[in-house]
Amino acid sequence: MTAGAGRPDGHQREPGGFETLAIHAGQEPDPRTGAVVPPIYQVSTYAQDGVGGLRAGYDYSRSGNPTRTALEECLAALEGGPRALAFASGMAAEDCLLRTICAPGDHVLIPHDAYGGTYRLFDKVLARWQLSYRPAHLADTGAVRRALADRPARAVWVETPTNPLLSVVDIAAVAHACREAGALLVVDNTFASPYLQNPLALGADAVVHSTTKYLGGHSDVVGGAVVVADPELGERLAFSQNATGGVAAPFDAWLTLRGIRTLAVRMERHGVNAARVADMLSTHPAVTEVLYPGLPGHPGHEVAVKQMRGFGGMVAFRVRGGEEAAVAVCGRTRLFTLGESLGGVESLIEHPARMTHASVAGSPLEVPGDLIRLSVGIESGDDLIEDLRQALPH
Repeated sequence: MTAGAGRPDGHQREPGGFETLAIHAGQEPDPRTGAVVPPIYQVSTYAQDGVGGLRAGYDYSRSGNPTRTALEECLAALEGGPRALAFASGMAAEDCLLRTICAPGDHVLIPHDAYGGTYRLFDKVLARWQLSYRPAHLADTGAVRRALADRPARAVWVETPTNPLLSVVDIAAVAHACREAGALLVVDNTFASPYLQNPLALGADAVVHSTTKYLGGHSDVVGGAVVVADPELGERLAFSQNATGGVAAPFDAWLTLRGIRTLAVRMERHGVNAARVADMLSTHPAVTEVLYPGLPGHPGHEVAVKQMRGFGGMVAFRVRGGEEAAVAVCGRTRLFTLGESLGGVESLIEHPARMTHASVAGSPLEVPGDLIRLSVGIESGDDLIEDLRQALPH
């Protein structure tokens, strides 16, 4: 894996291959002891050398913590941005970013198949703050342009691939439309991870992550992050983060860094297993549709080939027999664990309509009842396929 391409404004990821940056960016050996892993600074406050005499700029851990700084420097290097900020959760990151770039009365375009938690934030929380939103088919760049012409938007919020329908958005094309319309482009890069996709290099203004997922990778930490292309936006975001306080704790930041060190090798295995699972499901008589960008028949396949370096570990599919049949399949797997979240080393299965996306029921974003979402882990591919075969109707 080589370093990502430069942004249109000339900004590039710092030199070094991805795997090298994941292990070394922001993580120099401890200067006092030589420890090769950055220590956990489990501390709330710092001694000052006289009033205002801060050592390395640290005074209080809500405002800054060396372990969190190490994570933020690593994330910025991996996404090719000048500034990254680590948060207590992906939703904390989203909320802080939106309240920083938007004001009451602003308007935002969101995906017609957005993550349920993102929809809930817009519909139940930010709407009361007088921030309006409109779902749009963001995979159709023409639809994006028409929506922006119909009503100016402060931002366009993109997921690619989307959760859970795995739609693929042409980031570069939408970025061009946003620049023409004076809108900011935010890309949720959680499903792809920075190993497979770098939205800032394609023209996005900000990237958000639930670091809980592939970046952490072991289902043992909750966190979020924002990486920005503009240092001035980074300063504004840092002010908002400090003012509202939703920061990543030191141990959580350390666990996320630990996960990032193996991100490259994990994503390769996730992708290999997911491709095998998708191929098997595509020929199974109980399956009516498979949603995976790596399949040539996927409507976003060509765009995914162009802007991604692989297709990831998420697979969704629909089953014959409707919602009850889908729920039954979720209950019959033995190796795929029934649970929410994704991106861990273990494989997970869930029913979006009743679980992760229950909050969009009855809305324009409602997901099909016969849909099942898989987070394909790094176990034996043969074992995963056999587990799904025995769980599906024969």
